[in-house]
Amino acid sequence: MKKISYVFILLAGILWGCIGLFVRTLNAKDLGSMDIVFLRAIVTAVAMTLYLLLFNKKLLIIKLKDIWCFLGTGIASIAFFNFCYFKCITASSLSVASVLLYTAPAIVMVLSYFLFHERFTVRKAVSLVMTFAGCVCVTGALDGLDNVSPKGLLYGFGAGLGYALYSIFSRYAIDKDYHSLTITCYTFIITSIATVFFTDTGRIIGVVSESWSMVWLILALGVVCTVVPYLLYTLGLVHVENSRASIVASIEPVTATLIGAVVFREKLSMEGVLGVVLVIAALVICNSSSGDRVKINEKNIGEITRPSEPKSPGGFCV
Repeated sequence: MKKISYVFILLAGILWGCIGLFVRTLNAKDLGSMDIVFLRAIVTAVAMTLYLLLFNKKLLIIKLKDIWCFLGTGIASIAFFNFCYFKCITASSLSVASVLLYTAPAIVMVLSYFLFHERFTVRKAVSLVMTFAGCVCVTGALDGLDNVSPKGLLYGFGAGLGYALYSIFSRYAIDKDYHSLTITCYTFIITSIATVFFTDTGRIIGVVSESWSMVWLILALGVVCTVVPYLLYTLGLVHVENSRASIVASIEPVTATLIGAVVFREKLSMEGVLGVVLVIAALVICNSSSGDRVKINEKNIGEITRPSEPKSPGGFCV
């Protein structure tokens, strides 16, 4: 199951990287970044809720005392990181925002060390450095770093922190025996509520009502780049440490770069090629070691037990 979990996370990163296939068309319709975030969230929330109502209503049941987990994934993570990311672009530049966003795997590694007692190894450290360097090269983020402001740095680090917090709060929810479907559903119900205040609803309605092709495009964006990858990533966390999962998911900018080169005929520089090689090499190094010890959620993967694995203090497995 561990190997297939890595595949789930890898596929999630690849699907996240495909977002450019949809966003360019929506941007051409004058939809802003937060408008698109809201559309992804509302499509996911509606789709997941309808699915669970039809096939497994029990998974819609959560305890009120656990709502903080979903407020964490929905607001502290997705809504917060998107808000900070686009504010950083405005305050500084896309380059600065990209570099600081990819501090997320390092933040996940540090938080997971203290919160879940995940081991910090040399192999992880090497993979982390290579992943960060690769993402910087792939996105061309070194260009324009001279345009840095204190406000931009603050927003940028906020984006990195928010991006990292999805893994953290999802782990808490998984350890409370919530199914990945439940986590994804409530995450995006809360995200859609939080982001509606930052969107131009009139413009969104105008675009959606323009034609059926736009409706299908938005639905595809929600399913392909949100519903499926977030489900896969959350399901992968059942067996994979947060720190490793965040590194594996860094295949996202590599996918986006390759799609840009193949589909949109964007020029792939030598710096970009080097970045692709670094990220792929980091994934191989990170995944060549064993020893992840995480809690197994039977609701997510069926009747699987590992009684020999002890729980750490506080109820989390290491």
